[in-house]
Parts: sequence; C-alpha cells; structure tokens
Amino acid sequence: MRSYKCLSAYSYEQGPFRLVPIRNEDQYLIMKWRNEQIYHLRQVKPLTKEDQKQYFETVVSELFTQSHPKQLLFSFLENDICIGYGGLVHINWTDKHAEVSFIMNTELEANRFSEIWKAYLELLPEIAFNDLGFHKLFTYAYDLRPHLFPVLEGSGFKQEARLKDHCLFNGQYKDVLIHSLWNNEQEVYLREAIADDIQLLFDWANEPSVRSNSLNSEPIPFETHRKWFDSQLTNPDSKLFILTDGAEPLGQIRIQKKNLLWEIGYSIDKKHRSKKLGEAIVRLLVERFNNYSFKAIVKKENSASLKVFQNLGFETIPTDQADILTFVKNSNP
Repeated sequence: MRSYKCLSAYSYEQGPFRLVPIRNEDQYLIMKWRNEQIYHLRQVKPLTKEDQKQYFETVVSELFTQSHPKQLLFSFLENDICIGYGGLVHINWTDKHAEVSFIMNTELEANRFSEIWKAYLELLPEIAFNDLGFHKLFTYAYDLRPHLFPVLEGSGFKQEARLKDHCLFNGQYKDVLIHSLWNNEQEVYLREAIADDIQLLFDWANEPSVRSNSLNSEPIPFETHRKWFDSQLTNPDSKLFILTDGAEPLGQIRIQKKNLLWEIGYSIDKKHRSKKLGEAIVRLLVERFNNYSFKAIVKKENSASLKVFQNLGFETIPTDQADILTFVKNSNP
C-alpha cells in the first residue's frame, strides 16, 4: 500500500465508503470511465492503455515521494470495490487551496449520482481541511451537468463565479461554473433547546447517515421521539443544546448523566458537515461544563467522530466490543 508523505492517514472512511491513495489496480477502470465521460473533462482525446500505463508509471508514482505534490489522487471505494476516483488537483500549497476532481463508475450515474457525490464530498474536505489545513476547495465544471450543482450546494459549496461562453462543446460555447467551499472558523455558539425544536431534532435524528452511525440504527417513530424530547427538557440529569451561528441551526448535542459520567451524543446538519463543526460543538460543550467528566461511545466506522474526540484530548478506554470505541475526559481540576 502506497501512502502520501503529506497525509497522516492511509484511509479515510465514512460508513461503506473509503478514500485511499490511488491504486495501480484501478488504472484501467479509471481509463474506461474517463473515456466514457470525456465530454465533461479537460481531456482532448480518448486514452489508450499505453497512455494510462505511462501516466501511472511516471506522473502518479512520483506523487508518493513528494512532500508537496501538485495533486493527491484517490481511489473511491464502496465496500472495498472501486466505484470512482478523484482528489485534490492544481494544489496551491502557498495559498492553501485546491480544485476538487471526481469521476464515478459511469454505470452508477443514472441512479446513484447524487448519493455517491455527496458521500465523496463528505470525505474529501476531511483530508483537505482537517489533515492538510487548507483554506479553500473549489470545483471547475462545464455547464453540461445541471444535476451536479444542487449536490455541490447541498454539501456547502457556494457558486463563486460563472464564466460566460468559456468552453467550446459540440460547436457551441458553454459557461463554466466555479463553486467553492471555505474552511472558515464560524462564529458559533450553543443555545438550550426549546419546545419548538422538536420537529427539527426529529428530522436530524432520522437522517440516514445519523441513524447508520448510531448504536441503534433503526428509524425513530415520532411518538418515541416526542417522549424522549420531553424528558430531555425536564430531566435535570439530561441537557440538550442546539449549535447555531445566530442565523440558522447547525447541529445538536446532548448529555445524560450515567453514574459519575455525562454521556455525549451529537450530530451535525448534513448541509453543514465537513466544516469542523463536530469538533466545535463538542469543544463548546466541554468548555461550558468544565467541571463535568464526560464519556462518548463511537462506532469504529464513524471516522469523523473518532477524530473529533481524539483531537479534543479524550482518552480511549478499552472495551470488549470489537465495533465501538469508548472515550472519556475527566473534569478540569
């Protein structure tokens, strides 16, 4: 397995999806997809096997030996099967920004385009922002795939520019759209949950990725949620907060006292993930209750949450359960 010198990890995971440094074994699949989708790429002619072999032996192989490569390319896996590839290209290490590149298995575009793009865009900013400390990501896309832009905007990217008549396609000039995602520190704070938040929290709790990362992954009926929500607002051993920037809610965090520890659970609205808000929401809670001792139980496959608790200095406690990790943080003296 080849690793990039500039990254702290080999694999970046979320549920069944993984990004790993681009693998030689995927080169001809990638060639096939690029040739099938040449219409939206900056590629002037179909690739041959010889072209692809030479590219991997010369350009790709050198990326792994460089401290500041011009691009970082990844194989995108689902259940260890390659379904796409992409990465950070045209990297500017001085200004700390890069262009996002991605192509999926052509056969999956018709039915799974949005799902796969969203999964990819949850993982790639983790590498760019959390690992590399980049300031900005951007996409450069011909105005040929209108279904791409709602996915980008749903993942937090904002349209920064439209370059009119910027590329020639089948004899007609087309616009180019540039969407950007910034790694800005937001001014966020915690407010106590109120009765009017019941529907918001119900929707967040049943969002598919939230359920898959929960210890109990079954959908929650509204009546069950209502009873839980009422108890959170009235039980002195439970506390529930909303993370907000003052304009809109961004996520929720709750703690419940169990023996001498307060157990943490949190989630971030899917529109605001990959912005370090997981780390922000836990940090704000710990700072607010610095005389409490905390505990968190996290599925091992939930790499984003694992990193949050590790970055905030929580200690890992061994358990006899193979699929979860337990973290604790004692109160400040």
